[in-house]
Amino acid sequence: MHIQWYPGHMHKASKEIKEILPRIDLIIEVIDARIPYSSQNPMLSTLRGDIPCIRVLSKTDLADPEKTELWQNYLELEQGVKTLAVTTEQPEKIKLIMPLCQKMVPEKGTNDKTIKVLIMGIPNVGKSTIINVLADRIIAKTGNEPAVTKRQQRITLKNNIILSDTPGLLWPKVENQNSAYRLATTGAIKDTALSYDDIAFFAAEYLLEHYPQQLKARYQLDQIPNDEADLMEAIGRKRGCLRAGKQVDIEKTSKILISELRAGTIGGITLETPEIIEKELQALAIIQEQKAAKKASRKQKWKASS
Repeated sequence: MHIQWYPGHMHKASKEIKEILPRIDLIIEVIDARIPYSSQNPMLSTLRGDIPCIRVLSKTDLADPEKTELWQNYLELEQGVKTLAVTTEQPEKIKLIMPLCQKMVPEKGTNDKTIKVLIMGIPNVGKSTIINVLADRIIAKTGNEPAVTKRQQRITLKNNIILSDTPGLLWPKVENQNSAYRLATTGAIKDTALSYDDIAFFAAEYLLEHYPQQLKARYQLDQIPNDEADLMEAIGRKRGCLRAGKQVDIEKTSKILISELRAGTIGGITLETPEIIEKELQALAIIQEQKAAKKASRKQKWKASS
């Protein structure tokens, strides 16, 4: 899937990040606890080098708590990475970021040595709310629409920490197709960029496999449907999403499923696990190798014929 939504300010921000990283002591990447891998910026892993990183898993109130713990253990296997699970409803947890910054950069944070911190994250991940809590004042705009922050800004925090904020970043192409769907499912991509039907059927298939009982309880189903099409049909009839001839209105049903998943009313849902991601990356690597081999073969044939 090619995401048809990449505002100009995001392109500018990605260039600014590359320029500022050599002067940064610590990175805070805010990721969505429902999609911890898919909400990471792939650019960061190649650029950060040995700069320590705190990965803040936000929206944990909407995620599966067991999966959140699983992801924390997995992410901290990476050298120089620590994690913190937070929700915007518990500011005291967010404030634990400050002492963690000092712990990870112990040689700075004194009167004469500031800790230069870069905070980044995808749109609509809760980054602005986290900044406001850390600053104890309204610094960054917050909202449910992606891409509220439009420009980079520097914020002075307590304990001699200088925080550089960036606009929420997406990348123009997501190699892992399932990651693209997960980003859309959680609302990181504007709803005008993708079809609700496509998103809902992707989510329905996953939920049936991993959270069938939550679906059954939420939509008061007599039995668990066989597949995603049957699930959408059942939800549509339960919620009265019917057109002429008593046919289920799939678009209305899709909007109900996605909005309730995003709001957490179905229950705590995590849309990926480390095991799932490992399998997907292995499959993606095979596909990329095959593409590279075909390209090399075509190039060799072209040289032989010229």
